[in-house]
Amino acid sequence: MITRVFVDGQEGTTGLRIHEYLAGRADVEVLRIDPDKRKDAAERARLLNAADVAFLCLPDVASREAAAMVTNPDTCLIDASTAHRTAPGWVFGLPELAPAQRAAIRASKRIANPGCHASGFILLLRPLVDAGLVPADTVVSATSITGYSGGGKTMIAEYEAAGGLPATLKAPRPYALGLHHKHVPEMMAHTGLVKAPIFMPIVGPFYKGLAVTVPLDLAALNCSAATLHAAFDARYAGERFIRVMPLRDAATLEAGFFDAQACNDTNRVDVFVFANDTQALVMARLDNLGKGASGAAVQAMNVHLGVDEGLGL
Repeated sequence: MITRVFVDGQEGTTGLRIHEYLAGRADVEVLRIDPDKRKDAAERARLLNAADVAFLCLPDVASREAAAMVTNPDTCLIDASTAHRTAPGWVFGLPELAPAQRAAIRASKRIANPGCHASGFILLLRPLVDAGLVPADTVVSATSITGYSGGGKTMIAEYEAAGGLPATLKAPRPYALGLHHKHVPEMMAHTGLVKAPIFMPIVGPFYKGLAVTVPLDLAALNCSAATLHAAFDARYAGERFIRVMPLRDAATLEAGFFDAQACNDTNRVDVFVFANDTQALVMARLDNLGKGASGAAVQAMNVHLGVDEGLGL
């Protein structure tokens, strides 16, 4: 059976990457809009309703408008924006979130793709909250460093402009300093935390790659690093796209530095626990354009369709 797919917002970074994932698939027919009709609401609505699966790679407001255009009950929407990640009636498109999540994605026609920072954070905290190791009312902090492709076409052009990088772009740049990052609501909703994390994202002078770090006080939590690591092992056993690395990963410690780009061009998340006797750092590494965006969207589509989850990835 051929699945008809339409990408609304096909010229953006996420949309282009989705097209790359789908290009070699014989089971997919990609519906394309004429370039001169990309802003034609009637033509967009026609293609959205003709599709079996439609990806929304649009700003939040435009994604809500596009979703409202869909009247075909058989069209499955996968929204890559922030618009619907905590909205009623939309399923969070992270298959590894919980044991029942794949069944929910399979059954739903409205799937919200996770944010890149949020994906790493949720995959770190949800197993620990579920296991009772991190109480839901704990105030946690997190930092996340990401490549500049996460900023979209404008930021990419800024970093790749002719003439080389200005001094202001050569160093990592913390942002969202007002503590209102758009991923925080989903970070709370899908971990079970009832207090907002203190979250600082950082953009670095590299194209892609992302690493989220959450520090934990083992004494305050009354648990050991081995207990944290065992919780990850238990939750992600058998998950093809999540790799729980050895406790205090020797290769990383020997190198002395953490490589935020080592999952690039994969749909994989690597989970780490580094610790001494009283403190721990739990870390998640992923490709912000892969498992952090387009790869996750295609994986959710595969789950929804009931085909091999790694098809095209």
